[in-house]
Amino acid sequence: QAQLIESGGGLVQAGESLRLTCVASGRAFSSDDWGWFRQAPGKEREFVATINWSGQRTTYADSEKGRFTISRDNTRNMVYLQMHDLQPEDTAVYYCNVVAKPQLPWGRGTQVTVSS
Repeated sequence: QAQLIESGGGLVQAGESLRLTCVASGRAFSSDDWGWFRQAPGKEREFVATINWSGQRTTYADSEKGRFTISRDNTRNMVYLQMHDLQPEDTAVYYCNVVAKPQLPWGRGTQVTVSS
Protein backbone atom coordinates (compact mmCIF):
# COMPACT_ATOMS: atom_id res chain seq x y z
CA GLN A 1 0.00 0.00 0.00
CA ALA A 2 1.51 3.30 -1.08
CA GLN A 3 1.84 5.94 1.59
CA LEU A 4 2.58 9.63 1.18
CA ILE A 5 3.80 11.71 4.08
CA GLU A 6 4.16 15.47 3.71
CA SER A 7 5.93 17.70 6.23
CA GLY A 8 7.56 21.07 6.63
CA GLY A 9 4.55 23.33 6.77
CA GLY A 10 3.99 25.97 9.40
CA LEU A 11 2.91 29.49 10.23
CA VAL A 12 5.04 32.18 8.64
CA GLN A 13 4.78 35.87 7.85
CA ALA A 14 4.45 37.23 4.34
CA GLY A 15 7.79 37.25 2.55
CA GLU A 16 9.24 34.32 4.47
CA SER A 17 10.22 30.89 3.17
CA LEU A 18 9.40 27.24 3.84
CA ARG A 19 10.67 23.94 2.48
CA LEU A 20 8.18 21.11 2.20
CA THR A 21 9.17 17.46 2.05
CA CYS A 22 7.25 14.46 0.77
CA VAL A 23 8.26 10.88 1.46
CA ALA A 24 6.71 8.13 -0.65
CA SER A 25 6.77 4.55 0.49
CA GLY A 26 5.24 1.27 -0.56
CA ARG A 27 5.72 1.61 -4.30
CA ALA A 28 8.20 2.40 -7.01
CA PHE A 29 9.17 6.06 -7.03
CA SER A 30 11.87 6.96 -9.51
CA SER A 31 9.97 6.16 -12.71
CA ASP A 32 7.06 8.54 -12.05
CA ASP A 33 6.50 12.23 -12.54
CA TRP A 34 5.56 13.79 -9.21
CA GLY A 35 3.80 16.95 -8.21
CA TRP A 36 2.82 19.23 -5.39
CA PHE A 37 -0.80 20.29 -5.05
CA ARG A 38 -2.62 22.47 -2.56
CA GLN A 39 -6.11 23.03 -1.27
CA ALA A 40 -7.22 26.23 0.36
CA PRO A 41 -10.34 26.36 2.57
CA GLY A 42 -13.47 26.24 0.47
CA LYS A 43 -11.56 25.69 -2.77
CA GLU A 44 -10.72 22.78 -5.03
CA ARG A 45 -7.34 21.12 -4.85
CA GLU A 46 -5.04 22.76 -7.41
CA PHE A 47 -1.76 22.06 -9.10
CA VAL A 48 1.33 23.84 -7.78
CA ALA A 49 4.36 22.23 -9.46
CA THR A 50 5.48 19.03 -11.16
CA ILE A 51 8.80 17.35 -11.78
CA ASN A 52 9.52 14.61 -14.25
CA TRP A 53 11.05 11.26 -13.31
CA SER A 54 14.65 12.37 -13.84
CA GLY A 55 14.27 15.77 -12.25
CA GLN A 56 15.27 17.53 -15.45
CA ARG A 57 11.89 19.02 -16.31
CA THR A 58 9.69 21.05 -14.02
CA THR A 59 6.45 22.95 -14.43
CA TYR A 60 4.81 25.53 -12.21
CA ALA A 61 1.47 27.21 -11.86
CA ASP A 62 1.70 30.82 -13.01
CA SER A 63 1.35 32.25 -9.52
CA GLU A 64 4.30 30.15 -8.27
CA LYS A 65 6.78 30.81 -11.05
CA GLY A 66 9.94 32.39 -9.71
CA ARG A 67 8.97 31.82 -6.07
CA PHE A 68 8.72 28.03 -5.75
CA THR A 69 11.21 25.33 -6.73
CA ILE A 70 10.37 21.63 -6.92
CA SER A 71 13.09 19.01 -6.68
CA ARG A 72 13.45 15.32 -5.95
CA ASP A 73 15.86 12.75 -4.60
CA ASN A 74 15.21 9.38 -6.19
CA THR A 75 17.64 7.65 -3.84
CA ARG A 76 15.49 8.66 -0.87
CA ASN A 77 12.02 8.55 -2.48
CA MET A 78 11.55 12.22 -1.63
CA VAL A 79 10.09 15.25 -3.37
CA TYR A 80 10.71 18.77 -2.11
CA LEU A 81 9.07 22.15 -2.57
CA GLN A 82 11.14 25.19 -1.68
CA MET A 83 8.86 28.19 -1.30
CA HIS A 84 10.10 31.77 -1.12
CA ASP A 85 8.29 35.09 -0.69
CA LEU A 86 5.21 33.39 0.68
CA GLN A 87 1.98 35.38 0.53
CA PRO A 88 -1.34 35.04 2.37
CA GLU A 89 -2.89 33.58 -0.78
CA ASP A 90 -0.45 30.66 -0.50
CA THR A 91 -2.23 29.55 2.67
CA ALA A 92 -3.45 26.00 2.08
CA VAL A 93 -2.83 22.35 2.85
CA TYR A 94 -0.08 21.11 0.56
CA TYR A 95 0.00 17.58 -0.81
CA CYS A 96 2.28 15.51 -3.02
CA ASN A 97 1.24 12.82 -5.45
CA VAL A 98 2.12 11.26 -8.78
CA VAL A 99 1.03 13.31 -11.75
CA ALA A 100 -0.48 10.54 -13.86
CA LYS A 101 -3.97 9.21 -13.21
CA PRO A 102 -4.93 7.22 -11.31
CA GLN A 103 -3.17 9.03 -8.52
CA LEU A 104 -2.21 7.43 -5.24
CA PRO A 105 -4.32 7.73 -2.09
CA TRP A 106 -3.74 11.25 -0.81
CA GLY A 107 -1.72 11.80 2.34
CA ARG A 108 -2.74 14.10 5.16
CA GLY A 109 -0.84 16.99 3.67
CA THR A 110 1.02 19.73 5.51
CA GLN A 111 -0.58 23.03 6.50
CA VAL A 112 1.02 26.25 5.32
CA THR A 113 -0.37 29.43 6.84
CA VAL A 114 0.94 32.82 5.79
CA SER A 115 0.02 35.89 7.81
CA SER A 116 0.08 39.38 6.37
